[in-house]
Amino acid sequence: MHYLNEQNIFLFLVQIVILLGSARGLGELFRKWKQPPLTAEILVGIFLGPSILGRFLPFWHQAIFPNDVIQQNMLETVAWIGVLFLLLETGLEIDFASAWRQRGDALKIAISDVIIPMVIAFIPCFFLPDYYLANPEQRLLFAIFMATVMTISAMPITARVLHDLNLSKTDLGFLIMSALSVNDIIGWLIFTLVLGFFTQASLGLAKVFIIAGATVGFTAVCLTVGRKLADKVITGIKVRKMPQPGVPLTFICVLGALCGAITQKIGVHALFGFFIAGIMAGGSRALSENVRQVISQMVYAIFVPLFFVNIGLKVDFFKNFDIFLVLLISGIGISGRFLGAWLGVNLTKLSKTNRLSIAIAHTPGGAMEIVVGLLALEYNLITEPVFVAIVFGALISSVILGPWFNYSIKRRKEVSVLEYFSARGILGTIKHNERNSAIQELCELAGSQEDMPEAESVYEAVVKRENEMGTAVEEGIAVPHARLPELKRPVILFGRSYGGIEWNSPDGKPARFIFLILTPENDYDSQVQILGFITKTMSDGKIRDAIIHAEDKHAIWSIFQKIFASKHVSKNKKKSCK
Repeated sequence: MHYLNEQNIFLFLVQIVILLGSARGLGELFRKWKQPPLTAEILVGIFLGPSILGRFLPFWHQAIFPNDVIQQNMLETVAWIGVLFLLLETGLEIDFASAWRQRGDALKIAISDVIIPMVIAFIPCFFLPDYYLANPEQRLLFAIFMATVMTISAMPITARVLHDLNLSKTDLGFLIMSALSVNDIIGWLIFTLVLGFFTQASLGLAKVFIIAGATVGFTAVCLTVGRKLADKVITGIKVRKMPQPGVPLTFICVLGALCGAITQKIGVHALFGFFIAGIMAGGSRALSENVRQVISQMVYAIFVPLFFVNIGLKVDFFKNFDIFLVLLISGIGISGRFLGAWLGVNLTKLSKTNRLSIAIAHTPGGAMEIVVGLLALEYNLITEPVFVAIVFGALISSVILGPWFNYSIKRRKEVSVLEYFSARGILGTIKHNERNSAIQELCELAGSQEDMPEAESVYEAVVKRENEMGTAVEEGIAVPHARLPELKRPVILFGRSYGGIEWNSPDGKPARFIFLILTPENDYDSQVQILGFITKTMSDGKIRDAIIHAEDKHAIWSIFQKIFASKHVSKNKKKSCK
C-alpha cells in the first residue's frame, strides 16, 4: 500500500502555487486583451512542460514535476476534478426549457450546425495518411470521432463574448445560446456514443447497442423527469431558507457525481453524466443567478486553469506540431461550424446582419474541443500530433471569435437611443418593489403612449420574455424587453426604484434602474444596439449616482439627453475620422 509522505505533499503544494498562480496571472492579462484565459492556461502548461522547460532546463523540470507515479496522480486527480466540474458548469449554462421553447429557429440552427460540420470534417479525416492514425484499422471510427469534434462549439467562450459586448440579455443573445445549448446536447451525445462504441467494440454488437440504448434512455429520463425532481429539491432548499450558496452547491456536486457514476457504469464517460447533471440543475428557476455565479467562479478560478495547464505538462507541443494538421483541423473546424450555422440560420426569417452574427458565434471550439480531444488521446483513439492540432484549432477559433463577432455587430445601421425615448416615458419613482408589478407599471405607461398596443398585451409579452431568460445585469440595472408585432418603431421607457427590486441579478444587487425596451417583432437589430448601448452607458457609476439623486423625472430626462446625445455624437465623430 502506498501512502503520501511529507515530500509528496510539499511538492504538490509547490506545483499548485506555480501552476495556478501563473495560469491565473497570465489569464487575467489575456482577459484585459479581450482574449480567452484558456489560451494563457495552455501556454503556461507548454512553457512548464516538456515543450520548453523540459527541453531547455531538464533538471528543474524534473525537480518540480518528477516522474513519480504518486506525485503525477495527485496532480492528475485535481485536473480531472477540474474537467468534471467544467462539464457540470457548462450544463448549468444550458437552459433546456427555454431552448426547447425556442426550438423553431434554435433547432434549425443547431441541427444544421451538427450535420454540416460532420460531413465537411469526415471526408478529409477519413483520407488522412496512416501515420497520422493511432490504428489505421479503425480509420472509420477515427473519421467519425474527428467529425464529432468539429460539431461541439465552445458555449462558455461565446457567452463571455456576448457578455463583454453587452448582448447576453438580448433576444439575439438568447437565440444564440439556445441554439448552442441544443448543439452541445446533440454533440456530446454523439461523442459519448462514439467513445462507447470504441471502448466496448470487443464486447460485440449487441453490447454496443445496449450501451447506445441505455445512454439515450438515461439522457431522456434526466431531461424530463430528472429536471423536475432537481427543480423540486432546489426549490425546497430555497423555500426552507437553507444556507446559500452552500447547500445548493453541495446538492449539484452530489448530483453530478451520481450521474457521472451512472454513465461510467453504463459504459460511457463520466463527463457526460456531469454535463447532464448540470442541465438538470440549471433548469431550476429557484437556482439564483448569484449561486450560478459562485459555482462558475469556483470552477473557472481554480479547477479549469489546473486542468488546461496539466495538458501542457503531458504533451510535447513542439515535437508533435504538424503545420499541415493544424491548418487542416483549424480550417475544417471553423469553416464547418460557420457554414453549418449559416445554412441553419438561413432557414429562419432573421435579417442578414443577424445571420452573420449567429454563424460567427458558433465557430469557436475552445475548451470543449480540447476536452473531447484529450479523452480520445487517453483512449488511444488519436495520436499526439492530432491532439496538438486539435488544441491549436480550438485556440485559434477562440482567439478570433471576439474581433470577428464585434465586426458583425458594428456592421449594423447605427440607431440613436434618444430617437425612441422621451420625458413622457420616464417614471421618476416606481411604486412597487416586486418585479412583475414594476414591469406592469412601466407597461401601463407604455400603453398610454400614442400608437401603442394595450398595456395588458405588452405586459404579457414582457413577462413571458422575462421568465424565459432574466434581464437583470450587474450594478442594479435591469432591461426587460419584448418584440411586439403591433409596433412600427422601437419604444424605450425608464423607471427608477429608490429601494431597489429583487431581479435575480448576477451580482445579487437589487434593480434600481429599469429600462423597458419594446421593438417590432422582426427588429433584432435595434434591440441589440439599444440594449447594448444602454448597458454600456449605465455601467458608469457617476451616471448611476446622478440618476438616483435626480429630483424628478424631468431631471432624469435632462441627464439622459446629455449622456445619450454625447455618446451618439462621439461615436459619429469616430466614424467620420475613420
